Amino acid sequence: MNRLLAHSTKRDEQVMEPLVEPAAALSPAEQARYARHTELQGFGLTAQLRMKNARVLVIGAGGLGSAIVPYLAAAGVGVLGIVDDDVVDLSNLQRQVMHSVATIGMAKTESAKQHVQGLNPHVEVVTHRLRLTAGNALEILRGYDLVLDGADNFATRYLVSDAAEILGIPCVWGSILQFEGQLSVFWRGHGPTYRDVFPEPPEPGEVPSCAQAGVLGVLPGQIGSLMAAEAIKLITGIGTPLLGRLMLFDALHTRWREMRVMADPDRPAVQALMADYPAFCGLPQASSQVARLTLEDFAASLVRTEPAHRRLVDVRQAQEAQMGMIDGAELLPLPELLQLSRAEQILERLPGLREHDPVVLYCQSGQRAMAAAAHLHKLGFKQVQVLEGNVAAWQAYKAAHAEGT
Repeated sequence: MNRLLAHSTKRDEQVMEPLVEPAAALSPAEQARYARHTELQGFGLTAQLRMKNARVLVIGAGGLGSAIVPYLAAAGVGVLGIVDDDVVDLSNLQRQVMHSVATIGMAKTESAKQHVQGLNPHVEVVTHRLRLTAGNALEILRGYDLVLDGADNFATRYLVSDAAEILGIPCVWGSILQFEGQLSVFWRGHGPTYRDVFPEPPEPGEVPSCAQAGVLGVLPGQIGSLMAAEAIKLITGIGTPLLGRLMLFDALHTRWREMRVMADPDRPAVQALMADYPAFCGLPQASSQVARLTLEDFAASLVRTEPAHRRLVDVRQAQEAQMGMIDGAELLPLPELLQLSRAEQILERLPGLREHDPVVLYCQSGQRAMAAAAHLHKLGFKQVQVLEGNVAAWQAYKAAHAEGT
């Protein structure tokens, strides 16, 4: 159960104090660059100086991040931190417009940094190429004035909200799937948090990911640009932030709805981060014993044709697999795999497999393959590897080496 109260069209007149103190001055180049801001009634020079002094962290350099990062950079945020552990893939480019064909295979954080540097050299970009965890979240978020959560999974959303609550900073949140998007501002003491609105995560597999269900390419731009606007309002103190309000957008029919949301008065304040957010969301944590198989080693193993009993398993959804699988792979979607709770069921599903046989797993980005590997480890399968990259990376690798032969 969430804490959505009722449809509302009444304007919330809550006004916030500016989050950031103004910097001392703008350089002549900055004055020319931000002229349309400084001439804007209700914004002006002081607001732009606050932007220059702001330290903003963006979680995710994917679809939402591709709108958030450029717009905040163009608006003159002083320090822009970007958290992401993924690399640019061809399938990203339908919506992640911050990246390009030239940056396929590059870390998304580095691709985003290059984009910002080409857009506004006055912005300092701090890259965090890693997956946010309970062990590093507080250290990374500390020192930033606010965080924008463009994550694509529930575990990270709870983690970011909890870390922001502990540190007392606002969290601008957005979510997209298929043709629909949502956004709000969460800030303990000023309004609800993500945990207030969504106290329990959905069951594993209940809500598909964008990789599984798809997403309209323009939707991240629509939601992400509004998230950037909320950040600017919080930094400068202009306008009315989305505190206590959840906006829902239906792109297919061009309809907006506003829901009033509130903090749960009975919920104890978050004092410390949970030890295992994936487990809280019903996801198995990837075991440290899971080995990664590089594309080079995978290619070499195909030449050797050893070991003979190795199985290559695609854990994506059937509709994803229809777009192309690696030769020799068998399809076993992650939700179906997680339903198999005994080793015997796995062996029945993959006839001929033995528990001591090597198994290589792959998906689109690696996250589902790691979850599948952890589950197989738990069931007693020890020789499990995750193929680095994905289908597109393997196809690009094969093409590049075919040209070189």
